[in-house]
Amino acid sequence: MKLLILLGPPGAGKGTQAQLLMTKHGLIQLSTGDMLRAAVKAGSDVGRQADAIMKSGGLVSDEIVTKLIADRLDDEAHAPGFIFDGYPRTQAQAESLDALLAERGLKLDHVIELEVDEDALVDRISGRFTCAKCNEGYHDRYKLPKVKGTCDVCGSHEFKRRPDDNADTVRTRLAEYRAKTAPILPYYDAKNLVARVDGMADIHAVTAAIDGIISESATA
Repeated sequence: MKLLILLGPPGAGKGTQAQLLMTKHGLIQLSTGDMLRAAVKAGSDVGRQADAIMKSGGLVSDEIVTKLIADRLDDEAHAPGFIFDGYPRTQAQAESLDALLAERGLKLDHVIELEVDEDALVDRISGRFTCAKCNEGYHDRYKLPKVKGTCDVCGSHEFKRRPDDNADTVRTRLAEYRAKTAPILPYYDAKNLVARVDGMADIHAVTAAIDGIISESATA
């Protein structure tokens, strides 16, 4: 069983790479946000606890999140592996995850950080827009429609931008990542678990680099 954590700031491509890993290796993405929403919808004990906390404006405790992850690991005990998404974010959570895995005779294989050039990332995110009809992606500098104002794919003349795809918002999210999530890297560095990949490279090059990390450990 492969156990991976993908780290990197918003826009680094974690979601895209997680989807590719799921397709190619059969790994299951454990998104704490998705699991919380599913637990609330299902009305489970943990879901009711989380729902009450969120409705009161509080933060769901580490204990609740750890319980959700433990339940999912047990439910999918025969899966080829898991990608942890959005957890852990602190050293305390990292230590809880280690303990949870050890109880099941498991341990993390890799913590893969997608490294980015922040200025280039701001440029990449703040310039993107999509066709409002078919969702084909474009960029102000790198991929404009062949005919101005007309989608290459469906011919629509309507386009849209995500409201948070602007330079100020992107820089705020990058600062939050540096402050809140990046500090767990020294914890995993001390365990020789961190592998770093150029997150600014082409999507397929990033995928190949991650595959190389996974394959190398499989044959070691």
